[in-house]
Amino acid sequence: MRYRRSTQAGACYFFTVNLADRRQDLLVRHIDLLRTTLRQVKQRHPFKIEAMVVLPDHLHSIWCLPSEDADYARRWRLIKAAFSRELPNEEHISARRLG
Repeated sequence: MRYRRSTQAGACYFFTVNLADRRQDLLVRHIDLLRTTLRQVKQRHPFKIEAMVVLPDHLHSIWCLPSEDADYARRWRLIKAAFSRELPNEEHISARRLG
């Protein structure tokens, strides 16, 4: 599937990101891991979080990217991968996500 995405460098973007299993509460149960992951990605790929609301199964966020950068997709990919990788072993990861 090909998505249509805005790619304006330096712009601000609104995101809604959902867990694959909306019955889970991983985002609030592992909020410290989420914060750490965001901080680590921001250090390597800077962006400013203007606002963020974290709910049990999804989050909403407004980001502003640096003036020469429009690659929010890379940032989300890194955040999702690092967060998933660091979840405790007792958390269920679907066969699809395992590859």
